[in-house]
Formats: sequence, structure tokens, C-alpha cells
Amino acid sequence: MSRLKIDGAVALVTGAGRGLGFAIAGHLQGLGAKVVVCDRDREALSQLPSGLQGLPLDVTQLDQAKLVAGDIVAQHGRIDILVNNAGVIYSEPMVNIMNPAGIMHDYGRFRDALTANLDSVFIMTSAVVEQMVTKRTKGVIVNISSISAYGNEGQTAYAAAKAAVNAMTVTWAKELGRWGIRCNAVAPGFIGTESTRRALSDSILKHIESNTPLRRLGTAGEVAQAVASVIENDFINGAVLDVNGGLTI
Repeated sequence: MSRLKIDGAVALVTGAGRGLGFAIAGHLQGLGAKVVVCDRDREALSQLPSGLQGLPLDVTQLDQAKLVAGDIVAQHGRIDILVNNAGVIYSEPMVNIMNPAGIMHDYGRFRDALTANLDSVFIMTSAVVEQMVTKRTKGVIVNISSISAYGNEGQTAYAAAKAAVNAMTVTWAKELGRWGIRCNAVAPGFIGTESTRRALSDSILKHIESNTPLRRLGTAGEVAQAVASVIENDFINGAVLDVNGGLTI
């Protein structure tokens, strides 16, 4: 069996105009991949460095996803790697007595969080795997999960979405393996990205650092290294790789 090598592979990374996705895209490019960055942020796409191809895409829209996947295959011949990174960190308590007008978690925002973090992974994987199977490409899907999949206070919707992403990862690993398509997830802990610092206060971040055996937040580069590892090891399938400094041990 020929081993999938990142060097020369065609990789699609979603939500990679900035932050963690951008670090993953840059790392794969540095290892020799042809990387297509998809993001709904057109301004971020316009500022991508040379060598990264940017395509505008709302990953919650199946028609757009199928069109973009088809365009990439038409241009590059195939898609070898899909990294489902796009998502939105969302926090809201189940009960908020400080808001008498709406004490319970808003259902509309719950659904929105699931759409952004769960439906998007299903949609992109569906569009890309269709191309892989049609072109007989032995590829790899990497879903970016989260430590929140274990259940994180104040994140009912986000935690539920990431737990479901883990379940889909294992399910797809079982189903798609017969096509030569592997599926794994990388579950970061608390990474020192802009989105993390926006979502969490300094006091919470300090608390997290003090409870992490390595006594620090992770870096985007460390998550990118983990993504590359599960791509290039052809016998890793159905794994959810925790990258959290030991916070959950």
C-alpha cells in the first residue's frame, strides 16, 4: 500500500483565513502540500501569503461546498486531505438567572452553534468524500474537535457539537476505511489563539494554565504538528488525538 505523503498532496483546510486554521494550512504548505484555504472571510483570504490558494466558502451551505470541492478537483485533479477546522467557539450557560427575560439557554443560538460546528463538518466531509470516492482517491479527513467534547461548563451547544464530531469521526473511520479513506480528529485543549483569548477572561486562562501539567496554553503550531502526524501515519484511523498538555489526565 502506498503511503500518503503530505509532500505533493492536495489539502483543503476550512476556516483557515486566520488563527488555528491558518497555522495548519501554513504547516502543511511547509511540508510540501498544495493547500487550498476556504473561509467566508474574504478580507482574510485577500491577505493570504503567496502559495496558499484562497476560496470563499460558507461551510454550512452544501451547494457551495459541493461546488468548491468540484472546482478544486477540476484544477488539481483530486483532494487528498480535508481538514475540517471551521467553527465558532460559543459559550452560554443552560440557566442564567441574571436574565429574567430569558432564563434558559436560547434554542435559536443552540441551533446556530450546532450548524456552525457540527453541520459544517458533515457538509464538507460529504462534499469531499464524494470526490474522493468518485476519483478513487485514498485520502484523509481530519476533524478539529475540542477538549470541550468532554463537557465544559457554560458551553452546552459547543460541547455537544464537538462530542458529536468525535462520534462522526469514529463512524466514518469504520465506514470509509474500505474506500482507503481514513478519518481522525485532533482535539486541542486551550490554545493561545485570538479566539480563545476573546472567549475566556484572563482569570479563567490563568486558572487553566495552573491546572495544566505543563503550566501553559498550547500553541497553534503544536496543533498543526498533530494534524500532520495523523495524516502521515497510515495506520491511525478513528482516533481522537488529545492535544491539551495533559489537562484531562
